[in-house]
Amino acid sequence: METFIKTNETHLISDLCVKTIDTNKNDKNKRSLTRDICDQKLCQKRLLKKHFHTHTKEKQYTCDVCHKKFPHKSNLNVHLRAHTNEKPFSCDVCGRGFSVRSSLTRHYRIHTNEKPFSCDVCGKAFSQRETLTHHHRIHTKEKPFSCDVCGKEFSQRGHLTRHYRVHTNEKPFSCDVCHTDFSHKSNLNAHLRTHTNKKPFSCDVCGKEFYERGSLTKHHRIHTNEKPFSCDICHTDFSHKSSLNVHLRAHTNEKPFSCDVCGKEFYERGSLTKHHLIHTNEKPFSCDLCHTKFPHKSNLNVHLRTHTNEKPFSCDVCGRGFSVRSSLTRHYRIHTNEKPFSCDVCGKEFSERGRLTKHHHIHTNEKPFSCDICHKNFSQKNHLNVHLRTHTNEKPFSCDVCGKGFSERGSLTKHHRIHANEKPFSCDICHKDFSQKVHLNVHLRVHTNENQYSGDVEKDFL
Repeated sequence: METFIKTNETHLISDLCVKTIDTNKNDKNKRSLTRDICDQKLCQKRLLKKHFHTHTKEKQYTCDVCHKKFPHKSNLNVHLRAHTNEKPFSCDVCGRGFSVRSSLTRHYRIHTNEKPFSCDVCGKAFSQRETLTHHHRIHTKEKPFSCDVCGKEFSQRGHLTRHYRVHTNEKPFSCDVCHTDFSHKSNLNAHLRTHTNKKPFSCDVCGKEFYERGSLTKHHRIHTNEKPFSCDICHTDFSHKSSLNVHLRAHTNEKPFSCDVCGKEFYERGSLTKHHLIHTNEKPFSCDLCHTKFPHKSNLNVHLRTHTNEKPFSCDVCGRGFSVRSSLTRHYRIHTNEKPFSCDVCGKEFSERGRLTKHHHIHTNEKPFSCDICHKNFSQKNHLNVHLRTHTNEKPFSCDVCGKGFSERGSLTKHHRIHANEKPFSCDICHKDFSQKVHLNVHLRVHTNENQYSGDVEKDFL
Protein backbone atom coordinates (compact mmCIF):
# COMPACT_ATOMS: atom_id res chain seq x y z
CA MET A 1 0.00 0.00 0.00
CA GLU A 2 1.46 3.30 -1.02
CA THR A 3 0.10 6.51 0.39
CA PHE A 4 0.29 9.87 -1.40
CA ILE A 5 -0.25 13.04 0.61
CA LYS A 6 -0.46 16.27 -1.33
CA THR A 7 0.63 19.17 0.86
CA ASN A 8 0.45 22.82 -0.14
CA GLU A 9 3.66 24.75 0.31
CA THR A 10 1.75 27.67 1.79
CA HIS A 11 0.27 25.38 4.49
CA LEU A 12 -3.26 26.47 3.61
CA ILE A 13 -4.64 22.99 2.76
CA SER A 14 -7.17 21.64 5.25
CA ASP A 15 -7.34 18.05 6.40
CA LEU A 16 -10.25 17.53 3.99
CA CYS A 17 -7.82 17.61 1.09
CA VAL A 18 -5.69 14.68 2.34
CA LYS A 19 -6.39 11.48 0.35
CA THR A 20 -5.20 7.85 0.72
CA ILE A 21 -4.91 5.92 -2.56
CA ASP A 22 -4.16 2.25 -3.23
CA THR A 23 -1.78 2.00 -6.25
CA ASN A 24 -2.34 -1.73 -6.67
CA LYS A 25 -5.82 -1.18 -8.15
CA ASN A 26 -6.64 -1.36 -11.82
CA ASP A 27 -6.71 1.49 -14.31
CA LYS A 28 -10.11 2.57 -13.08
CA ASN A 29 -8.61 3.22 -9.72
CA LYS A 30 -5.79 5.08 -11.39
CA ARG A 31 -8.29 7.37 -13.09
CA SER A 32 -9.94 7.88 -9.71
CA LEU A 33 -6.55 8.78 -8.31
CA THR A 34 -6.14 11.38 -11.03
CA ARG A 35 -9.53 12.89 -10.25
CA ASP A 36 -8.72 13.02 -6.54
CA ILE A 37 -5.47 14.81 -7.24
CA CYS A 38 -7.30 17.30 -9.48
CA ASP A 39 -9.95 17.88 -6.80
CA GLN A 40 -7.19 18.36 -4.31
CA LYS A 41 -5.54 20.98 -6.52
CA LEU A 42 -8.89 22.71 -7.02
CA CYS A 43 -9.45 22.85 -3.23
CA GLN A 44 -5.96 24.26 -2.84
CA LYS A 45 -6.62 26.83 -5.54
CA ARG A 46 -9.85 27.98 -3.91
CA LEU A 47 -8.23 28.35 -0.50
CA LEU A 48 -5.38 30.33 -2.00
CA LYS A 49 -7.84 32.56 -3.85
CA LYS A 50 -9.90 33.19 -0.70
CA HIS A 51 -6.74 33.82 1.31
CA PHE A 52 -5.51 36.23 -1.38
CA HIS A 53 -8.80 38.19 -1.22
CA THR A 54 -8.46 38.50 2.54
CA HIS A 55 -4.99 40.07 2.40
CA THR A 56 -5.54 42.23 -0.69
CA LYS A 57 -8.98 43.29 0.62
CA GLU A 58 -10.42 42.65 -2.83
CA LYS A 59 -14.21 42.99 -2.61
CA GLN A 60 -15.95 41.47 -5.60
CA TYR A 61 -19.33 40.46 -4.11
CA THR A 62 -21.84 43.34 -4.05
CA CYS A 63 -25.15 43.55 -2.21
CA ASP A 64 -27.99 44.28 -4.65
CA VAL A 65 -29.89 46.18 -1.93
CA CYS A 66 -27.36 48.61 -0.42
CA HIS A 67 -24.44 48.00 -2.83
CA LYS A 68 -22.02 47.23 -0.02
CA LYS A 69 -19.10 45.04 -1.19
CA PHE A 70 -17.60 41.96 0.44
CA PRO A 71 -14.45 39.86 -0.21
CA HIS A 72 -16.24 36.50 0.13
CA LYS A 73 -19.63 35.27 -0.93
CA SER A 74 -20.21 33.85 2.56
CA ASN A 75 -19.83 37.38 3.96
CA LEU A 76 -22.41 38.61 1.47
CA ASN A 77 -24.83 35.81 2.40
CA VAL A 78 -24.60 36.72 6.07
CA HIS A 79 -25.03 40.41 5.25
CA LEU A 80 -28.20 39.75 3.22
CA ARG A 81 -29.88 38.51 6.39
CA ALA A 82 -29.77 42.09 7.68
CA HIS A 83 -32.15 43.04 4.85
CA THR A 84 -34.35 39.94 5.06
CA ASN A 85 -34.25 39.84 8.88
CA GLU A 86 -33.52 36.13 8.57
CA LYS A 87 -32.27 34.54 11.79
CA PRO A 88 -31.60 30.87 11.15
CA PHE A 89 -29.77 30.26 14.44
CA SER A 90 -31.94 30.24 17.56
CA CYS A 91 -31.20 29.73 21.24
CA ASP A 92 -32.80 26.52 22.57
CA VAL A 93 -33.04 28.09 26.05
CA CYS A 94 -34.86 31.39 25.43
CA GLY A 95 -35.68 31.09 21.72
CA ARG A 96 -33.87 34.27 20.66
CA GLY A 97 -32.79 34.21 17.01
CA PHE A 98 -29.48 35.22 15.45
CA SER A 99 -28.31 35.79 11.89
CA VAL A 100 -24.80 34.44 12.58
CA ARG A 101 -23.81 31.27 14.43
CA SER A 102 -20.98 33.03 16.28
CA SER A 103 -23.52 35.48 17.77
CA LEU A 104 -25.51 32.52 19.09
CA THR A 105 -22.34 31.05 20.60
CA ARG A 106 -21.62 34.30 22.44
CA HIS A 107 -25.27 34.56 23.50
CA TYR A 108 -25.17 31.14 25.18
CA ARG A 109 -22.72 32.56 27.71
CA ILE A 110 -25.58 34.61 29.17
CA HIS A 111 -27.27 31.39 30.25
CA THR A 112 -24.09 29.58 31.31
CA ASN A 113 -22.61 32.71 32.91
CA GLU A 114 -19.36 31.78 31.19
CA LYS A 115 -16.83 34.63 31.13
CA PRO A 116 -13.68 33.37 29.43
CA PHE A 117 -12.06 36.80 28.92
CA SER A 118 -10.57 38.56 31.95
CA CYS A 119 -8.85 41.93 32.43
CA ASP A 120 -5.13 41.57 33.27
CA VAL A 121 -5.28 44.84 35.26
CA CYS A 122 -8.26 44.48 37.60
CA GLY A 123 -9.24 40.85 36.98
CA LYS A 124 -12.82 41.60 35.89
CA ALA A 125 -14.20 38.86 33.63
CA PHE A 126 -16.29 39.25 30.48
CA SER A 127 -18.31 36.95 28.25
CA GLN A 128 -17.13 38.61 25.02
CA ARG A 129 -13.68 39.60 23.82
CA GLU A 130 -14.81 42.97 22.41
CA THR A 131 -16.35 43.87 25.77
CA LEU A 132 -12.96 43.25 27.38
CA THR A 133 -11.34 45.43 24.71
CA HIS A 134 -13.74 48.26 25.52
CA HIS A 135 -13.14 47.76 29.25
CA HIS A 136 -9.35 48.07 28.83
CA ARG A 137 -9.85 51.67 27.72
CA ILE A 138 -10.97 52.52 31.26
CA HIS A 139 -7.44 51.78 32.46
CA THR A 140 -5.65 53.30 29.46
CA LYS A 141 -8.00 56.34 29.22
CA GLU A 142 -8.01 55.65 25.49
CA LYS A 143 -10.78 57.36 23.52
CA PRO A 144 -10.16 56.55 19.84
CA PHE A 145 -13.51 57.82 18.53
CA SER A 146 -14.04 61.59 18.31
CA CYS A 147 -16.94 63.73 17.13
CA ASP A 148 -16.04 65.74 14.02
CA VAL A 149 -18.58 68.41 15.02
CA CYS A 150 -17.64 69.31 18.61
CA GLY A 151 -14.47 67.24 19.10
CA LYS A 152 -15.78 65.24 22.07
CA GLU A 153 -14.01 61.88 22.42
CA PHE A 154 -15.43 58.46 23.25
CA SER A 155 -14.02 55.07 24.16
CA GLN A 156 -16.62 53.17 22.11
CA ARG A 157 -17.92 53.70 18.58
CA GLY A 158 -21.49 53.07 19.73
CA HIS A 159 -21.24 55.95 22.20
CA LEU A 160 -20.06 58.24 19.39
CA THR A 161 -22.96 57.10 17.17
CA ARG A 162 -25.46 57.94 19.92
CA HIS A 163 -23.70 61.26 20.58
CA TYR A 164 -24.10 62.35 16.94
CA ARG A 165 -27.86 62.48 17.52
CA VAL A 166 -27.29 65.50 19.77
CA HIS A 167 -26.18 67.43 16.67
CA THR A 168 -28.64 65.91 14.17
CA ASN A 169 -31.58 65.83 16.62
CA GLU A 170 -32.26 62.37 15.23
CA LYS A 171 -34.78 60.35 17.22
CA PRO A 172 -35.13 56.97 15.53
CA PHE A 173 -36.97 55.20 18.37
CA SER A 174 -40.69 55.87 18.67
CA CYS A 175 -43.24 54.86 21.32
CA ASP A 176 -46.09 52.77 19.82
CA VAL A 177 -48.50 54.08 22.46
CA CYS A 178 -48.08 57.88 22.47
CA HIS A 179 -45.67 58.20 19.49
CA THR A 180 -43.07 60.14 21.47
CA ASP A 181 -39.67 59.90 19.78
CA PHE A 182 -36.35 59.16 21.48
CA SER A 183 -32.72 59.32 20.44
CA HIS A 184 -31.69 56.22 22.43
CA LYS A 185 -33.32 52.80 22.69
CA SER A 186 -32.71 52.74 26.46
CA ASN A 187 -34.72 55.95 26.84
CA LEU A 188 -37.59 54.41 24.90
CA ASN A 189 -37.50 51.28 27.08
CA ALA A 190 -37.63 53.37 30.24
CA HIS A 191 -40.46 55.48 28.77
CA LEU A 192 -42.54 52.40 27.94
CA ARG A 193 -42.62 51.57 31.65
CA THR A 194 -44.55 54.79 32.28
CA HIS A 195 -47.40 53.28 30.26
CA THR A 196 -47.25 49.93 32.04
CA ASN A 197 -46.32 51.56 35.38
CA LYS A 198 -43.64 48.91 35.71
CA LYS A 199 -40.88 49.99 38.10
CA PRO A 200 -38.37 47.12 38.25
CA PHE A 201 -35.71 48.96 40.28
CA SER A 202 -36.45 49.45 43.99
CA CYS A 203 -34.45 51.03 46.82
CA ASP A 204 -33.38 48.47 49.47
CA VAL A 205 -33.49 51.20 52.14
CA CYS A 206 -36.88 52.90 51.73
CA GLY A 207 -38.51 50.69 49.10
CA LYS A 208 -39.11 53.49 46.57
CA GLU A 209 -39.38 52.16 43.02
CA PHE A 210 -37.95 53.55 39.79
CA TYR A 211 -38.33 53.05 36.04
CA GLU A 212 -34.57 53.27 35.41
CA ARG A 213 -31.52 51.83 37.18
CA GLY A 214 -29.73 55.18 36.86
CA SER A 215 -32.53 56.90 38.79
CA LEU A 216 -32.16 54.33 41.57
CA THR A 217 -28.38 54.92 41.69
CA LYS A 218 -28.92 58.68 42.06
CA HIS A 219 -31.64 58.10 44.67
CA HIS A 220 -29.28 56.01 46.84
CA ARG A 221 -27.18 59.14 47.40
CA ILE A 222 -30.02 60.57 49.48
CA HIS A 223 -29.42 57.82 52.05
CA THR A 224 -25.61 57.85 51.83
CA ASN A 225 -25.38 61.67 51.52
CA GLU A 226 -22.79 61.00 48.83
CA LYS A 227 -21.87 64.06 46.75
CA PRO A 228 -19.23 63.00 44.23
CA PHE A 229 -19.42 66.11 42.02
CA SER A 230 -17.67 69.28 43.23
CA CYS A 231 -17.58 72.86 41.91
CA ASP A 232 -14.02 73.95 41.06
CA ILE A 233 -14.86 77.57 41.87
CA CYS A 234 -16.64 77.53 45.24
CA HIS A 235 -16.09 73.81 46.08
CA THR A 236 -19.79 73.15 46.69
CA ASP A 237 -20.51 69.43 46.38
CA PHE A 238 -23.44 67.89 44.53
CA SER A 239 -24.95 64.42 44.39
CA HIS A 240 -25.77 64.68 40.65
CA LYS A 241 -23.65 65.81 37.70
CA SER A 242 -26.63 67.67 36.24
CA SER A 243 -26.99 69.69 39.45
CA LEU A 244 -23.32 70.69 39.23
CA ASN A 245 -23.74 71.75 35.58
CA VAL A 246 -26.69 73.95 36.50
CA HIS A 247 -24.80 75.38 39.49
CA LEU A 248 -21.82 76.38 37.31
CA ARG A 249 -24.14 78.67 35.35
CA ALA A 250 -24.57 80.74 38.52
CA HIS A 251 -20.86 81.65 38.28
CA THR A 252 -20.93 82.31 34.52
CA ASN A 253 -24.46 83.80 34.59
CA GLU A 254 -25.19 81.60 31.56
CA LYS A 255 -28.90 81.18 30.83
CA PRO A 256 -29.18 78.92 27.78
CA PHE A 257 -32.96 78.44 27.92
CA SER A 258 -35.16 81.36 26.85
CA CYS A 259 -38.93 81.77 26.59
CA ASP A 260 -40.11 82.19 22.99
CA VAL A 261 -43.04 84.32 24.21
CA CYS A 262 -41.49 86.94 26.50
CA GLY A 263 -37.76 86.26 26.03
CA LYS A 264 -37.04 85.57 29.70
CA GLU A 265 -33.96 83.39 30.19
CA PHE A 266 -33.37 80.51 32.60
CA TYR A 267 -30.52 78.41 33.92
CA GLU A 268 -32.51 75.16 33.65
CA ARG A 269 -34.82 73.70 31.03
CA GLY A 270 -37.24 72.63 33.77
CA SER A 271 -37.57 76.23 34.95
CA LEU A 272 -38.40 77.28 31.38
CA THR A 273 -41.04 74.53 31.13
CA LYS A 274 -42.64 75.71 34.35
CA HIS A 275 -42.46 79.33 33.19
CA HIS A 276 -44.34 78.50 29.97
CA LEU A 277 -47.40 77.66 32.08
CA ILE A 278 -47.61 81.35 33.06
CA HIS A 279 -48.49 82.18 29.46
CA THR A 280 -50.86 79.24 28.99
CA ASN A 281 -52.26 79.51 32.55
CA GLU A 282 -52.49 75.72 32.52
CA LYS A 283 -53.00 74.18 35.96
CA PRO A 284 -53.98 70.53 35.56
CA PHE A 285 -53.37 69.44 39.20
CA SER A 286 -55.97 70.29 41.84
CA CYS A 287 -55.98 69.93 45.66
CA ASP A 288 -58.86 67.73 46.89
CA LEU A 289 -59.09 69.71 50.15
CA CYS A 290 -59.06 73.37 49.13
CA HIS A 291 -59.35 72.93 45.32
CA THR A 292 -56.31 75.13 44.67
CA LYS A 293 -54.87 74.30 41.26
CA PHE A 294 -51.22 73.85 40.35
CA PRO A 295 -49.27 73.62 37.09
CA HIS A 296 -47.11 70.71 38.31
CA LYS A 297 -47.75 67.64 40.42
CA SER A 298 -44.66 68.39 42.49
CA ASN A 299 -46.23 71.75 43.43
CA LEU A 300 -49.40 69.95 44.51
CA ASN A 301 -47.45 67.42 46.60
CA VAL A 302 -45.64 70.23 48.42
CA HIS A 303 -48.92 72.12 48.89
CA LEU A 304 -50.58 69.10 50.52
CA ARG A 305 -48.03 69.35 53.33
CA THR A 306 -49.61 72.66 54.35
CA HIS A 307 -52.76 70.68 55.21
CA THR A 308 -50.93 67.82 56.92
CA ASN A 309 -48.21 70.07 58.42
CA GLU A 310 -45.75 67.42 57.25
CA LYS A 311 -42.11 68.49 57.32
CA PRO A 312 -40.06 65.50 56.16
CA PHE A 313 -36.78 67.41 55.83
CA SER A 314 -35.08 68.44 59.09
CA CYS A 315 -31.83 70.25 59.87
CA ASP A 316 -29.37 68.01 61.74
CA VAL A 317 -27.82 71.10 63.38
CA CYS A 318 -30.82 72.89 64.93
CA GLY A 319 -33.61 70.38 64.24
CA ARG A 320 -35.83 72.80 62.30
CA GLY A 321 -38.18 71.03 59.89
CA PHE A 322 -39.01 71.91 56.31
CA SER A 323 -41.68 70.76 53.88
CA VAL A 324 -39.36 71.15 50.86
CA ARG A 325 -35.80 69.83 50.47
CA SER A 326 -34.64 72.99 48.69
CA SER A 327 -35.70 75.03 51.74
CA LEU A 328 -33.52 72.81 53.94
CA THR A 329 -30.58 73.23 51.53
CA ARG A 330 -30.91 77.02 51.70
CA HIS A 331 -31.33 76.87 55.50
CA TYR A 332 -28.04 74.99 55.95
CA ARG A 333 -26.23 78.06 54.63
CA ILE A 334 -27.26 79.91 57.82
CA HIS A 335 -25.03 77.53 59.79
CA THR A 336 -22.20 77.38 57.24
CA ASN A 337 -22.45 81.07 56.27
CA GLU A 338 -22.07 79.85 52.69
CA LYS A 339 -22.94 82.43 50.03
CA PRO A 340 -22.38 80.79 46.63
CA PHE A 341 -24.14 83.46 44.56
CA SER A 342 -22.27 86.73 43.96
CA CYS A 343 -23.21 89.91 42.08
CA ASP A 344 -21.04 90.45 39.01
CA VAL A 345 -21.46 94.24 39.38
CA CYS A 346 -20.62 95.00 43.02
CA GLY A 347 -19.43 91.58 44.24
CA LYS A 348 -22.02 91.28 47.03
CA GLU A 349 -22.65 87.64 47.95
CA PHE A 350 -25.92 85.88 48.70
CA SER A 351 -26.95 82.53 50.12
CA GLU A 352 -29.89 82.18 47.70
CA ARG A 353 -30.12 82.64 43.95
CA GLY A 354 -33.47 84.43 44.28
CA ARG A 355 -31.94 87.11 46.49
CA LEU A 356 -29.18 87.69 43.95
CA THR A 357 -31.81 88.07 41.20
CA LYS A 358 -33.69 90.63 43.30
CA HIS A 359 -30.44 92.42 44.12
CA HIS A 360 -29.62 92.82 40.41
CA HIS A 361 -32.67 95.08 40.08
CA ILE A 362 -30.81 97.68 42.19
CA HIS A 363 -28.18 98.08 39.46
CA THR A 364 -30.57 97.88 36.50
CA ASN A 365 -33.36 99.86 38.21
CA GLU A 366 -35.62 97.24 36.69
CA LYS A 367 -39.16 97.10 38.04
CA PRO A 368 -40.87 94.28 36.18
CA PHE A 369 -43.92 94.00 38.48
CA SER A 370 -46.71 96.50 37.93
CA CYS A 371 -49.93 97.21 39.85
CA ASP A 372 -53.01 96.72 37.63
CA ILE A 373 -54.92 99.37 39.61
CA CYS A 374 -52.54 102.36 39.98
CA HIS A 375 -49.79 101.10 37.62
CA LYS A 376 -47.07 101.63 40.20
CA ASN A 377 -44.01 99.49 39.42
CA PHE A 378 -42.00 97.30 41.79
CA SER A 379 -38.69 95.49 41.59
CA GLN A 380 -39.93 92.46 43.54
CA LYS A 381 -43.11 90.41 43.33
CA ASN A 382 -43.63 90.36 47.13
CA HIS A 383 -43.47 94.17 47.20
CA LEU A 384 -46.29 94.26 44.65
CA ASN A 385 -48.32 91.76 46.68
CA VAL A 386 -47.98 93.92 49.81
CA HIS A 387 -48.86 97.03 47.83
CA LEU A 388 -52.07 95.46 46.47
CA ARG A 389 -53.35 95.21 50.04
CA THR A 390 -53.48 99.01 50.20
CA HIS A 391 -56.17 98.83 47.53
CA THR A 392 -58.05 95.90 49.08
CA ASN A 393 -57.38 96.97 52.69
CA GLU A 394 -56.53 93.32 53.34
CA LYS A 395 -54.71 92.66 56.62
CA PRO A 396 -53.95 88.95 56.77
CA PHE A 397 -51.54 89.17 59.73
CA SER A 398 -53.15 89.78 63.14
CA CYS A 399 -51.70 90.10 66.63
CA ASP A 400 -52.68 87.16 68.88
CA VAL A 401 -52.54 89.46 71.92
CA CYS A 402 -54.62 92.50 70.95
CA GLY A 403 -56.04 91.40 67.60
CA LYS A 404 -54.65 94.34 65.60
CA GLY A 405 -54.33 93.53 61.89
CA PHE A 406 -51.40 94.22 59.56
CA SER A 407 -50.85 94.01 55.82
CA GLU A 408 -47.26 92.78 56.22
CA ARG A 409 -45.75 90.05 58.36
CA GLY A 410 -42.79 92.30 59.18
CA SER A 411 -45.13 94.94 60.61
CA LEU A 412 -46.69 92.30 62.86
CA THR A 413 -43.22 91.21 64.03
CA LYS A 414 -42.36 94.80 64.95
CA HIS A 415 -45.73 95.23 66.69
CA HIS A 416 -45.15 92.14 68.86
CA ARG A 417 -42.23 93.92 70.52
CA ILE A 418 -44.68 96.32 72.15
CA HIS A 419 -46.26 93.46 74.11
CA ALA A 420 -42.95 91.71 74.80
CA ASN A 421 -41.25 95.00 75.63
CA GLU A 422 -38.44 93.81 73.37
CA LYS A 423 -35.97 96.52 72.31
CA PRO A 424 -33.26 94.98 70.15
CA PHE A 425 -31.87 98.27 68.76
CA SER A 426 -29.49 100.20 71.01
CA CYS A 427 -27.82 103.62 70.70
CA ASP A 428 -24.02 103.33 70.70
CA ILE A 429 -23.70 106.77 72.36
CA CYS A 430 -26.19 106.81 75.25
CA HIS A 431 -27.17 103.11 75.13
CA LYS A 432 -30.91 103.87 75.00
CA ASP A 433 -32.87 100.92 73.58
CA PHE A 434 -35.61 100.95 70.93
CA SER A 435 -38.10 98.41 69.62
CA GLN A 436 -37.70 99.50 65.98
CA LYS A 437 -34.68 100.50 63.95
CA VAL A 438 -36.45 103.55 62.52
CA HIS A 439 -36.93 104.87 66.09
CA LEU A 440 -33.21 104.46 66.72
CA ASN A 441 -32.40 106.37 63.51
CA VAL A 442 -34.62 109.27 64.62
CA HIS A 443 -33.04 109.23 68.09
CA LEU A 444 -29.51 109.46 66.66
CA ARG A 445 -30.36 112.91 65.30
CA VAL A 446 -30.45 114.15 68.91
CA HIS A 447 -26.73 113.49 69.12
CA THR A 448 -25.94 114.85 65.64
CA ASN A 449 -28.16 117.93 66.22
CA GLU A 450 -30.17 117.14 63.06
CA ASN A 451 -33.86 118.00 62.70
CA GLN A 452 -35.49 115.15 64.61
CA TYR A 453 -38.68 114.78 62.63
CA SER A 454 -39.06 115.01 58.91
CA GLY A 455 -41.62 113.71 56.50
CA ASP A 456 -43.58 110.70 57.65
CA VAL A 457 -41.16 109.56 60.34
CA GLU A 458 -43.46 110.93 63.06
CA LYS A 459 -46.10 108.44 62.06
CA ASP A 460 -43.95 105.54 63.28
CA PHE A 461 -44.40 106.73 66.88
CA LEU A 462 -48.19 107.00 66.65
